[in-house]
Amino acid sequence: MSGKPKLHYFNGRGRMEPIRWLLAAAGVEFEESYLEKKEDLTKLQKDGSLLFQQVPMVEIDGMKLVQTRAIANYIATKYSLYGKDMKERALIDMYVEGLFDLNELLLKYGFLPADQKEEHFANMMDKATNRYFPVFEKVLKDHGKDFLVGNQLSRADVQLLEIILMAEEYKPDILAKFPLLQSFKARISNIPTIKKFLQPGSQRKPLIREEDVPKVIKIFY
Repeated sequence: MSGKPKLHYFNGRGRMEPIRWLLAAAGVEFEESYLEKKEDLTKLQKDGSLLFQQVPMVEIDGMKLVQTRAIANYIATKYSLYGKDMKERALIDMYVEGLFDLNELLLKYGFLPADQKEEHFANMMDKATNRYFPVFEKVLKDHGKDFLVGNQLSRADVQLLEIILMAEEYKPDILAKFPLLQSFKARISNIPTIKKFLQPGSQRKPLIREEDVPKVIKIFY
């Protein structure tokens, strides 16, 4: 084994994307093993690699970790992206949980039947602009620092940037009312490891295309 973390998932964003972002932000090279068909998932389930029969799964430090949050917590701790004490970790967890809720809304959109998309789109844009982004605008204002927690990069910053960029794919001017989030986006995007991940040809995944949805569904159902 190369010593690099190995990510097992389909070739797309889904629940693995926040993990790719964290590894990239930490400057960690990783390998990916893509599930191309149902049998690829079944093989992992049968050989005991998946504790709860589900992916994402990441092989790292001799472990086969499953459950997105558990994987992200481990990576954030290992690479000093998890604050300096319990209070900072509590804030980071609180922010990240909110971001995961918004992430679920954004992810779900691509997999919905056509007749449900319009209503879901309106709901996720409303939640982004009226529930979630105002929170982070206020956090930055009250905190008065370049980062959300303490004064150093944490997983909360990384995952907020990921969500901002996803939301902008749906509505390019979504940050119009949020000047501090605009400058946050510019600042965090320029951190060298993250800047590299944002370049074409990186392991960052694009928005799922409509024609790929049936293929992904076939793997999991």
